[in-house]
Amino acid sequence: MIPAKFDYVRPSTVDEAVAALVAAGEDAKVLGGGQSLMPVLRLRMGEPSVVVDTTRIDEMKGITDAGDAIVIGAGTTHDAVTKSDLVRQHAALLAAATDTVADRQIRHRGTVGGAMAHADPAGDQPPVALAMGASFTIAGPSGRRTVPASEFFVDYFTTAVGPDEVLVSVSVPKHTGWGAHYEKFNRTAQAWAIVGVAATVRMDGGSIAEAEVGLTNMGPGPVKATAVEQALVGASTMAAITAAASHAAEGTSPNSDIHAESDYREHLARVLTARAVAKAAGIS
Repeated sequence: MIPAKFDYVRPSTVDEAVAALVAAGEDAKVLGGGQSLMPVLRLRMGEPSVVVDTTRIDEMKGITDAGDAIVIGAGTTHDAVTKSDLVRQHAALLAAATDTVADRQIRHRGTVGGAMAHADPAGDQPPVALAMGASFTIAGPSGRRTVPASEFFVDYFTTAVGPDEVLVSVSVPKHTGWGAHYEKFNRTAQAWAIVGVAATVRMDGGSIAEAEVGLTNMGPGPVKATAVEQALVGASTMAAITAAASHAAEGTSPNSDIHAESDYREHLARVLTARAVAKAAGIS
């Protein structure tokens, strides 16, 4: 299909982007890599009057070392994340999950900020942000604010970013030396995850000292598997990991759809959590 008519604005700064959104009111959409927005426009699932293209805003691109965290511009592509030495060294879980996003073509065009702001419950990166305690810098007409991941993802396809605001960057606390693995179950290669598990662990003397686990497609947004994280402390065997993973579905609310029933998703969460943690910890 052909999209409905809209005005097109291509600002070169964050302030210009915010001004364009304010001028458009609530009837505007932000364009990052376009990998989510363009299909929505073509299918006329959304008909904004204005599209604000942020691809020329240099401030929203790149990956920098901020001491105890790495900061990723919202306009940074998935491909840049997977190839970044900073990300692989200090946020290996993000690199692992990003490497499973769609296919090479999508990863070369799609952006981290676009995926986070789109907030698809089947997305691969939101549970990583939640598990690792990331925070988001959002710019609006009143200035800039920082929102933790626990408050950023609000509901299905809904985040804390307002209609007159722009997601500028994502800050991920360093997890240097932590083991990491993203386990994703899907029907075909490059498909959305039916269930995904993001796990990163810090080992001490052969046992898990700390663990952070996020779940994909187990609710309207990413889910932090707190009960699993607590149960994993001190685990040093596959049996202990499996026992901890049995708590993975607690506090979740997975949907039933054409891909899987809710109870099957709960089963997958338990199985995939055990696999992801074991691989992250190097325990078999």
